[in-house]
Amino acid sequence: MMTYINEEPLVFNTVLSQYQTKLKSFIEFSQNHKIKRCLILATGSSYNAALCAKYCLENKANILVEIKEPFNFNYYENLDTQIDLVIAISQSGKSASTIDALDKIKAVNIPIFVLTANTQSPICDKTDYLLDINCGIETVGFVTKGFLMTVLNLYLMALIMGKQNNVLTHEQYDKCIQQLLQIGQMIPRIIEQSLAFFNQHRAALVNYNRFIAIGYGALFGVTKEFETKFTETVRLPSTGYELEAYMHGPYLEANKQHCLFFIEDSYHDNGQYDRSLSLKNYISSYVGETFTIAIGNSLSLNKNLNINIKVDHHFTPLLTVIPLQILAYHVAEAKNIDLRIRIFDDFDKVLKSKI
Repeated sequence: MMTYINEEPLVFNTVLSQYQTKLKSFIEFSQNHKIKRCLILATGSSYNAALCAKYCLENKANILVEIKEPFNFNYYENLDTQIDLVIAISQSGKSASTIDALDKIKAVNIPIFVLTANTQSPICDKTDYLLDINCGIETVGFVTKGFLMTVLNLYLMALIMGKQNNVLTHEQYDKCIQQLLQIGQMIPRIIEQSLAFFNQHRAALVNYNRFIAIGYGALFGVTKEFETKFTETVRLPSTGYELEAYMHGPYLEANKQHCLFFIEDSYHDNGQYDRSLSLKNYISSYVGETFTIAIGNSLSLNKNLNINIKVDHHFTPLLTVIPLQILAYHVAEAKNIDLRIRIFDDFDKVLKSKI
């Protein structure tokens, strides 16, 4: 898992340098079609990646985006025939529910793009247009670099549509690309910071049996990936909440066995950052520990990991998810969980969740 995290800087820059080739079919499609509505089908970490990118897609391209779990969509939901295209995301390309759901799309001839890291996988037979995440295949189940590169590819698709839809000028488009390049250059430092942060707080982090992440805006998707990664690795109850949603009930379970992570963007405050600080200040005395992963300098007194680069709020998941990936691995290791040992090894075979 840490091997793939350490590969993130190189792969990030590779995706950026090659996107015009790897996303060529999408570029050509957006040049010839006016895209207004997009449906994304994904599950697990792919779903979380779509959540991280949803507001960027809507803001930069001025489109409406729906994200659906493919199983429920396939068996229980109606298909909006006004959708201009479908993006199906499966890093492994073997997600059975996502593959099955594409038959429902093909029946009404809506264009399908598949975004996958495995271009020889079963899902590739179901698509009109195949897009390579361009990160290689991760052989461990706890995906990290693939998650980050999925988000990056979706951002690039948002910018491509934005330019074609005349939402972004050439100058704005270029500025966004430059910000993404700056983020890529920042990743090695974030990895270093995150390791130091864990080592500083290791003794506290291993003591808790309930982990919660709270974020807002584009950072909500990061909290859901935290939920997935901590559940997979630390194997204790872990949940990601949108800031306001946590205040409407979940706070009532707070106790001293809870460890809370606040994911914040102090550079862009439309009231949400101050709201996050207020919640943190209130809840701190009722839980065991609160930590902050902040873009900019958090106003909290301590236990902060501050990432000092000012970028568009929509791009902040690329920066803030990396510390949580590293913490997921190292907290598990500190709790003597050997992630090299596969558990429930026959799960996919018995439950047929992957082909």
